[in-house]
Amino acid sequence: MATTDRQATTLALAHALSAAERGLAVIPLSRTKLPALRSPHRDDPEAPPCHGECGRFGHGVYDAATDPNRIRELFTAAPWATGYGIACGLPPHHLIGIDLDTKSDTDSSAALRELALRHLFTIPATVVVLTPSGGRHLWLSGPPDVVVPNSAGRLAPGIDIRGAGGYLVGPGSRTDHGVYATAPGTAHLAPAACPPALLRLLLPPPRTHHPTPTSAGDHGQGLVQFVLAAHEGQRNTRLFWAACRAYEDGIGPALVDPLVDAALNTGLTEREARATIASAARMTGHRP
Repeated sequence: MATTDRQATTLALAHALSAAERGLAVIPLSRTKLPALRSPHRDDPEAPPCHGECGRFGHGVYDAATDPNRIRELFTAAPWATGYGIACGLPPHHLIGIDLDTKSDTDSSAALRELALRHLFTIPATVVVLTPSGGRHLWLSGPPDVVVPNSAGRLAPGIDIRGAGGYLVGPGSRTDHGVYATAPGTAHLAPAACPPALLRLLLPPPRTHHPTPTSAGDHGQGLVQFVLAAHEGQRNTRLFWAACRAYEDGIGPALVDPLVDAALNTGLTEREARATIASAARMTGHRP
C-alpha cells in the first residue's frame, strides 16, 4: 500500500507540474479531495486570519503556486497526497469551474442546456474533466476584473460553481472514489472564455430589494446605491453587475460618473472603477 501511495504521489506531482506549465496554480490534495496540508493554526482558536502571511504551508488555495520548486516543496511536505487542486480565479486564466454533479435527482447537464437556451448562450469548446462519480467539470476563463463567487445549486440544481477562493480537482488525481480524467479531445484546449450571458448569471444578485423603477433616474439611483452598499471583497463584483444593468437598460453612459463616485466611496481607485465599468460595457456589446 505504501508503495502504491508513493506512486500515486509521484503521478500527482507530475500532473500538477504539467498543469503549472499551463499557468494553473496548484496545491496537493489528499484522497478525500481536501487540501493535503492542514492549517498550522488549527490548534490556536485565537489566531488571527492568515492567508499564508506566516510563511508556513497549510492555507488551502492560498498555498497555490505555479513555481515548480514551490510545488515540489508542497508535495514534499505532503507525501500522502494523491491528487492536486487547481485554484480558480487567479491569473492568467481566472478559471471558473462549472461542476455538473450526478448526486442530485436532477439532470444537471439538461439544466445547463435549458439555461443556455433561455439566456441565449452556448458553452464553447473547452477543457472537460470527467469525475469518478460520472459528473463533469467544465473549465471556463473569466475577465480579470470580475470576481465570480463559489456557489452550490444557485444556478440550477446539481450545478455548482467554483470561483475565486475555490479549486477544482485536477485531471490525473486519485481519490477514494476513483481517478479524475480529461475528456477525450479536450486535453489540448485552453479554458474558453465564459459567455457574457452565463457570466452575468454567475454573479450574485442584489441583496437589497429595489421596487420596480418608475423612471431611468430612479433605476440609476438604485444601481448607485447598490454599489455604495458593497463591502470589501464584493466591490468589483457589485460595480460590474450594476454597470452591466445600466448598459443593458440604455443608461450606461449617463451613469458612468455616478458609478465611479460610488465605487470611490467603497474604496476602489478611479482607475479600477473605470476599468470595471469599461469591461461591463464591452461585455454588453457597448463601447466604453
